[in-house]
Formats: sequence, C-alpha cells, structure tokens
Amino acid sequence: MPSYKAPVREYKFLLKDVLKIERYSNLPGFAEAPIDLIEQVLEEGAKFCEDVLAPLNKVGDEHGCVRHDDGSVTTPPGFKEAYDQFVAAGWPALSSDPAYGGQGLPHIVALAWNEMVASSNMAFGMYPGLSHGAYAAIHSHGSEEQKQIYLPKLVTGEWTGTMNLTEPHCGTDLGMLRTKAIPQGDGSYRISGQKIFISAGEHDLAKNIIHLVIARIEGAPQGTKGISLFVVPKFLVNADGSLGARNGVVCGKIEEKMGIHGNSTCVLNYDDAVGYLVGIENKGLAAMFTMMNVARLGVGLQGLSQSEVAYQNAVIYAKDRLQMRSLTGPKNPGGPADPIIVHPDVRRMLMDAKAFNEGARAFAFWTALQGDLLHASPDEKVRERADDYMGLMTPVIKSYLTDKGYANATNCQQVYGGHGYIEEWGMSQFVRDARITQIYEGTNGIQALDLVGRKLGANGGRAIFAFFNEIDDFAHNHEDDAELAEFVEALKSNKAQLQDGTMWLMQNGMTNFDNAGAASHDYLNLFGITALTYMWTLQAKAALAAKKNGGAGDPYFDTKLATGRYFLARMAPDAPAHLAKLKSGAGPVMALAAEAF
Repeated sequence: MPSYKAPVREYKFLLKDVLKIERYSNLPGFAEAPIDLIEQVLEEGAKFCEDVLAPLNKVGDEHGCVRHDDGSVTTPPGFKEAYDQFVAAGWPALSSDPAYGGQGLPHIVALAWNEMVASSNMAFGMYPGLSHGAYAAIHSHGSEEQKQIYLPKLVTGEWTGTMNLTEPHCGTDLGMLRTKAIPQGDGSYRISGQKIFISAGEHDLAKNIIHLVIARIEGAPQGTKGISLFVVPKFLVNADGSLGARNGVVCGKIEEKMGIHGNSTCVLNYDDAVGYLVGIENKGLAAMFTMMNVARLGVGLQGLSQSEVAYQNAVIYAKDRLQMRSLTGPKNPGGPADPIIVHPDVRRMLMDAKAFNEGARAFAFWTALQGDLLHASPDEKVRERADDYMGLMTPVIKSYLTDKGYANATNCQQVYGGHGYIEEWGMSQFVRDARITQIYEGTNGIQALDLVGRKLGANGGRAIFAFFNEIDDFAHNHEDDAELAEFVEALKSNKAQLQDGTMWLMQNGMTNFDNAGAASHDYLNLFGITALTYMWTLQAKAALAAKKNGGAGDPYFDTKLATGRYFLARMAPDAPAHLAKLKSGAGPVMALAAEAF
C-alpha cells in the first residue's frame, strides 16, 4: 500500500524563509493569520490527509463510482464518511470570504492544503476543488441574491459545485456549443442540452450540487460572443433556503476513464432544467474564466502532487530494494546486494523529481502570494503587477507543472522496475491519475497558445517585462554574493534566453501566426525552466541565510542547497535547447502536406 507524508517542513520554509509572509501581517487575511497559526493549520491538515484521505486513495481507484438506474451516483466506500469529517472540520471554508462564513485565511495557505489533499487522494480532492471554482465565479459575477443563496452552503461544503463547458462536439472551441437557454419571463431560464466530462457531476457526498453551465440564449449571436453563464442547482432552492423539487439535470453515465476513478466524471443531460443568469447576458465566457483560472492553478498543483507522492514512494522502495552492487564497490557488504538507491541512474530519476517538486512548489506558492496581494494590497501598483503576474503565470503553472509532474510519476514508477507495472504497489495509479492533468481545463497545447497569443502581448507586454525587470534587479542586488554566484549566473543566463525567445516571438509571431503556434510549446517550457531557476535562487538565498542564523547544524539546509545545485547542473541547461527549437519557426513543423502523414 502506498504511503504519503505531507511536506510540512517545506511549506514552513517557503512561507517563513523564502516568501517572508510575516511582512504582510498588516494586510487583510494575513493580519488574522500569524505564522504560528498557519503552521498549526498545516500540521492539522497533514494529519487529516495522511490518516483519512491517503488510505482511501487506492480504495477509490479500485472501486470507482457507481451510477444507479435513477441517475444517482454512489462514491467509493469511505468517501462519504471522509467528506463528512472534511466538512465538520471546516476545511472547505479555509480561504473563503468571512462574509459568507469563510475563515478568510490567505489563499497561499489554501494552496498548501490543496496540495496535501491532491497528493493524498486526488480523486477525492476534485469534489471540493470544483466547488471552490463555482464559489469564485458566483462571488465575482453573481447577483447579491445569488451570493446569499449559494455562497454560504458552498463555503461550508454542505453543497458542492461543478463547471459545465464541454459538449460531445466541442471542447476547446466553446463557440460551437449547442446547449440552449430559453427565457421564462420571471427571470429564470430553461436549460436544455448535454455536457460531458463533468467532474463531480453527480454524487452522494453533499445535499445539493450547484452546476455552473454555459449556454446560448435563444437569438444570441453565434460563436463565443453569444455565450451566457447560468447557475443550475440539482435541487431548486426555496425562498427560505430549504431544498425544493429535483431539477431537470440527470447523470446519463459515468465516463470510463484511465484514472481518477474515485471521482464521478459524468455526462449530464439537461432537459428544461431551471437556471438563472450569472452576470451579464452574452458575457458568460468572461465570467466562466474566473472559475477556469482557479481550476487551472489547481490542476497545475495536481501535477506537482502526483510527482510528490510518487517520489516519496519511489524513495522508500529504492532504499529497501536490493539489486546488484554499487559501481564503486559494495555499500551493503553484509547483504546479498546493495539497495538500488546507490545506482546513479536511479538517483537521476529521484533527483529529477525532488528538484522539480521543490522548485515547482516554490513557483506555485510565489504565484499564490501574488493572488493574495491582488486582493489585499492597498497599493494600486502592487495590485496591478500581481494581476499581471497571475495572468502570465497561470498557463505556465498549469502546463509546465503537469507535463513534468506526469514525467516524474512515470520515472518514479520506473524505479520499481516490473513491480511498478503491477497494481498492488500503487505506482500505476499515480501515473494514470496524473495523465488527465495535461488534458483537462484546457490542454497543455492550448495553455502554450494562450501564453504566446494572449498573455505576452497583454498591456503592451507589461507583465513579461515586469518579470524580466524583477529578475534583473535581483541579479544586480546579489552580484557580489559569492555564495549565491552559481545560482545568480544560471538565472541571468536563462532569463537572457527567455528574453531572446520573447523578442523572437514578438518579431516573427505576428508576421506568421504559425510561427507562434510552432514555438509555443518550447517557449512555455523555456519560461517554466527560467521561473524554476528563479525559485531555486530564492530558496538558495534563504537556505544560506538560515545557516548563518543558527541553522548551520540542520541538514535540511545543506540538502536544500545540494538539490538546488542539481537543478542548475542537470535541469536548467535544457533552456538553450528549447530556445533553439522555438527559433526554428514553423517551417519544419508545417513542411509536410496533410496527405504525407
């Protein structure tokens, strides 16, 4: 049975030493969350994930969800009891608005909690995870009445939420949707159509499910300009807040999937279901993007989570499994062979995962802090930059963290050799669960196109140039720091290559859009490597400072620095290869006629 141990020490290091969140103690959210309280929350969260959720991960994979003839769905054994504990402990309310019953903690704290949940049981975590996206959409775009009806129950977890975009004939191209909405004259609409791939679309965990559905009002323009957003509850809500009649939305089937078996991914059939417009008519896509951006950051975190839990189990196996002797002589002379962790190629796979996990976690936390500053800072310029960064980094986090997370999950499975392919060891589940992260909430190719086509040029390139300036300022301020020199030099080198790639795209992408499309994947990877180089430089600085301030005897900081140096030596050098490929343009990619394939 696989195990999981929450990396609470990592969280504390990032929050306290790297990001120094105590300096924001004067801001809303942070003021009510001193570092000792945050650490207590994380420690309690770790216990819940390790003791309650992790043991159910394999159960969910083996049993899956069951749809009954009436369209109802039963979740895997133990999920309902775990969800009841989850709600009773107040975990869904962690970072939500206190005006609706939330605890109001910084979003960066919720990020750490969500990583623990996804690592311990990714399928379970998707039930409350989508709820928070629905909460965010209604909180940002709903009417006051809608907020009062839906938000308190979503915040407590008594009700859950979903996001309904995809239809059988359209995925990314939402302008092709056919789900229709007919006005009823009383402010409501009748929604009819079919949605597919709806995570947590039907289940037995909560009393009501609040579906956020995009549809086209009769007579609305075709394409994305005619999309509206509706809230469609599973059970209608009476004026006094009690539940009324069953609405016209039914689970037609549960999708048979490669992984995340513990989550009910549904086909939902809407047959004259009662819905209510959220926000402005025909402006639903903009409202839905609030939910999608929350979800995309969460998916990036899922990629990291599967890399982390796969790594942890591969380390345990590598220390126990005896095979062959070390190339430099026996390391376990009293045994028949050495543990496989002595072999360089096994170390390579483990170190790739460890260096990625710690760098990616720092990147996610750093970005989450921007989200907190966006909402809490009184400084308009700080809020502007935070908003720019959130937009710029979201596609990178979603795509880069999931591509590398999946690759690490497969490498950690490889550490097990043949046993990794056998279900009893559990490594197959991490690989199968991780695979969806590269696909849903916008495939990684779409994320790369979003980065290159929309985010780079937004506001005249303000976000990317602010990022370049931040790196330049850091490098300049630390150019005389001999201990940090190797990190600063790598950072300057990779930033220069990212800037080179950015300028190439600005010069060549607009003259031939295929150049932008062909370069987008490698540009996003170049961006991810540069971002992680920056994160490792920040972590190295914090570790060196901690060693000088009483931590010299703590092996944690030496391990941190050694891991960072591995990243510089073995992972950061991938940057020039991505630059060379992106600058080759569309020619090699588009050379063949379609008939030649």
